[in-house]
Amino acid sequence: MFQSSSNLSAAYGIAVTGAMLIDTCLLAVVLFSLWKWKPWLAVPLLAIFFLVDGAYFAANLTKVPDGGWFPLLIGLIAFTFLTTWARGRQLMLARMREASIPVEIFVKSAANSATRVPGTAVFMTTTPDGVPHALLHNLKHNKVLHERVLLLTVKIEDMPYVEDGRRFALTDLGSGFYRLILRFGFMQESDVPDALAKVEQCGPAFKMMDTSFFLARQTLLASSRPGMAIWRERLFAWMLRNAESAMEFFKLPPNRVVELGSQVEI
Repeated sequence: MFQSSSNLSAAYGIAVTGAMLIDTCLLAVVLFSLWKWKPWLAVPLLAIFFLVDGAYFAANLTKVPDGGWFPLLIGLIAFTFLTTWARGRQLMLARMREASIPVEIFVKSAANSATRVPGTAVFMTTTPDGVPHALLHNLKHNKVLHERVLLLTVKIEDMPYVEDGRRFALTDLGSGFYRLILRFGFMQESDVPDALAKVEQCGPAFKMMDTSFFLARQTLLASSRPGMAIWRERLFAWMLRNAESAMEFFKLPPNRVVELGSQVEI
């Protein structure tokens, strides 16, 4: 593809100097956001790194026509995918919150009117407020509620490990309803059944054979609503269809999972 070693070296030079420049940008984030350095101390240090790395990168820009365009193209594609995923998730969650109702009102109205059946229902939700769509769809179509209903949100923290003391945040909503937030570090395996086995403050111990996990699977519809361009909305919808399922990511037993679909306009 590159046809000559000089063209390959041009691509290599852009990739290396570009990575050095990005590392300097990340260093700025670390100094100001994490380490809280004083500006008078951080700015001179960063100026030295930006001067050196910026000069190297600028000198290699002359190699863009000879093969340096390749790593820039790969970086642009990766950047487009990552920003589209982040923005699409924000829009999807915002649209879902628009249609949600307060959980306190739902518990008061549904707890006594719906038929309660034995067992535990765990409804996975990305937001720690409001009623999950899967719970509303289950009540609408099956017209029953389990004796114990757990609204579960799993958060992956910006730290490698979360201590056991900070793992759980449980709220008793009354009438057999509970809201639980599980926290994992990004280096930890997010094994939800194993974590639930350690929860002791919401009734009897969790038994997988008596527990059903309800997941909501969204089908995205591209629309002209403000937020993202149509082509990015379609790209996000394609990425969401091909993303790893929550059942696999959270190590849920396949024979205890129920998926309920819904359509969301973004």
